Amino acid sequence: MKEFKHFINGEYVSSANGKTFENRCPVDGSLIGQVHEAGRDEVDAAVRAARAALKGPWGKLSQAQRIELLNKVADRINERFDEFLEAECRDTGKPYKIASHIDIPRGAANFKAFSETLANHPTEGFRLDTPDGKGALNVGHRTPKGVVAVISPWNLPLLLMTWKVGPALACGNTVVVKPSEETPATTTLLGEVMNECGVPAGVFNVVHGFGPDSAGEFLTSHPQVDAITFTGETRTGEAIMKAAAVGLRNISLECGGKNPGIVFADCDLEKAVEGTMRSAFVNCGQVCLGTERVYVERPIYEAFLARMKEEVAKLKLGRPEDAETSFGPLVSHEHRDKVLSYYRLAVKEGATVEIGGGVPDMGAALNDGAWVEPTIWTGLADDARVIREEIFGPCCHIRPFDSEDEVVELANDTDYGLAAAIWTENSARAVRVAEQMEAGIVWVNSWFLRDLRTAFGGAKQSGIGREGGVHGLEFYTELKNICIKL
Repeated sequence: MKEFKHFINGEYVSSANGKTFENRCPVDGSLIGQVHEAGRDEVDAAVRAARAALKGPWGKLSQAQRIELLNKVADRINERFDEFLEAECRDTGKPYKIASHIDIPRGAANFKAFSETLANHPTEGFRLDTPDGKGALNVGHRTPKGVVAVISPWNLPLLLMTWKVGPALACGNTVVVKPSEETPATTTLLGEVMNECGVPAGVFNVVHGFGPDSAGEFLTSHPQVDAITFTGETRTGEAIMKAAAVGLRNISLECGGKNPGIVFADCDLEKAVEGTMRSAFVNCGQVCLGTERVYVERPIYEAFLARMKEEVAKLKLGRPEDAETSFGPLVSHEHRDKVLSYYRLAVKEGATVEIGGGVPDMGAALNDGAWVEPTIWTGLADDARVIREEIFGPCCHIRPFDSEDEVVELANDTDYGLAAAIWTENSARAVRVAEQMEAGIVWVNSWFLRDLRTAFGGAKQSGIGREGGVHGLEFYTELKNICIKL
């Protein structure tokens, strides 16, 4: 039995209000532990600790000293790799073989990647002629934004949390993190690592709880929070945007997606099937970048559909620690209820269930987990709710198309604009179609292939702003111009 406390000013503290909530494993429904729910007092203490560290020990360190500490944090996560892996998989139910290759390595790497970007980023400078002939020198200088509120999601808890904390700290900010109530473990554990590496107290703080009338609302509305970065569903992003308007705080929002995959007849069929399988079903479909709408050019539609069904049937459901497991449960029973409601809606809207569509029999030991079947539909109208709304589960709809112009229109016919994937061996077509996609990220003959130096973010209702590489500097720093008369 675990007890997940808040991490404030370098110490683990309980909630003064005595409130806790359960943290259960989605694999079998077993109780992992109790999580303390923050009230206003804990959130206020965390923000004040962050403010004090910003003005105190952290603010007095040089950039090189901060980077050295953050590199130690990355190394220490890797040294405690097995602990982070177990905690992450217990919270999420994802297979060890996936989390050990993606979640934990990337969670650690985020600290080094952004430190290196900052260390190597030049500052702009301009020489200005003046009437007296002596001139003036203009120099750009970046300073920390201040106290940054980090609201991180449950689908990739460590990776997406450090994706924000890494650049925030590298730029000299301090943070207060509210992890998802579903996945408190690795964020809480990171507090130990910060202390072990000598990161000053108050630089990294964690408060647990929910959104409305809980830690999320108290944090985003706190007047001493200077900026808010959030990854999660669009409706929550809208609420955060409203809170940030009071005091004109900066926001970075990476929200939902209803991402298209476009498969042209000239593709490498096996590569397209393998890539689409990953994009639709990895992490049980709980990936903001995942593909829920698949459009296949008619000459290969039947062959593609048949191959997809074959591959779905091979997915191995099971305990995360089993080497053969390739498919885990959803994160919670609450989320399973949502996904299953869309499974029922798809049938009601006229879908043909090609495979899946229900709850698997996992046996007595696992039947209390949040399991659903990986599912493929065909036959839905383009205005069906299942086509329009983000499900965030292991499912996709596959539809034929006849022309390039048609599929571009279909792919862009969505309120979202996070990602798209294109499968074709025609390079001219790939570039032509990619440029027309109304999305922040477009992959050609790949999926989830990420260079951390590149821009990451969405268009339309998929978010505001860009993260990654130098693009993150625009959010995590204030750029001032210093004009020196010579």
